[in-house]
Amino acid sequence: MNVRRHHISGLALAAVTALGIGTLSACSSDSAAAGNTDKFDVVASFYPMAFLAEQIGGDHVNVSSLTEPGQEPHDLEISAQQRAQLEDSDAALYLKGLQPSVDEAIGQAGLDTKIDAASLTKLEDHGDVEHEHAGEHAEEEHSEEEGHALDPHVWLDPVKYAEIAKGVGAAFEKSDPDHAADYKKNTDALVKKLDELNTQVADGLKDTKTKVFFTNHASFGYFAERYGLTQEAISGIDPDSEPSPARIKELQTEAKADGVTTVFYETLVSDKTAKTLADDAGLKTDVLDPLEGITDKSKGDDYFQVMEANLKALQTALGAK
Repeated sequence: MNVRRHHISGLALAAVTALGIGTLSACSSDSAAAGNTDKFDVVASFYPMAFLAEQIGGDHVNVSSLTEPGQEPHDLEISAQQRAQLEDSDAALYLKGLQPSVDEAIGQAGLDTKIDAASLTKLEDHGDVEHEHAGEHAEEEHSEEEGHALDPHVWLDPVKYAEIAKGVGAAFEKSDPDHAADYKKNTDALVKKLDELNTQVADGLKDTKTKVFFTNHASFGYFAERYGLTQEAISGIDPDSEPSPARIKELQTEAKADGVTTVFYETLVSDKTAKTLADDAGLKTDVLDPLEGITDKSKGDDYFQVMEANLKALQTALGAK
């Protein structure tokens, strides 16, 4: 067990709970990096959580991720080895509602500091993944099946991601008070960068020929809402769901009506459906990365670089002036 765990007072843990910190159990697939080091050991459920932990924790934390690079996080299944390894860590950071296997493990772990990022901002129900045209209703059975769950993809909105960062920083300060000043400093620096990113994206998408973009799955709901855009998803929240023939036909019609030029796909999910739709409708294809993981196919090495690449791709597709 990491000796730092014994330094966490009951008062500190109570303060963490008061901040809206939920409970998580998880563990790295890399047993050597999972815990029991001389640093503050943090297990993150997938890349956006690991990035926060690394940026806020700096040199004082040892961060490991449940989801390996290139693995689709929605498909993650926690192994028995991971469940055992998490007990040697000091804290875990996850996003409830995204990975059922992680959520299930949460209630079964004896980890002291368990941080649910979903409790640090407000999740929204973006309803139907399709939008309505004048005199036309786009609900159909597709939305009934997939359109009415809380959307977990909050990290794609820099404003909401900053809210989560503040909560994570506060949790680290309470759980590892010896380094609280550094965690506060790192959190403030990260929030400032996220504020600057928000301004950059807002300015970059302020004046475009169209406000509609097509994505592989409905991961950009918060992003679209933040910047006054309309996301049209081939699939719903689940990237593995298959669209109906009626949905494909509808998107082909909408592409003409809304001036859509590009069908976006992502790096961790098959691009077959997106490219088929693009071919049938005479559209281009490009990557719009939901940042669920960084691989050698990613257009950048970290969150900020990939978000800037996403901005450039959208500016081209939407006809930014």
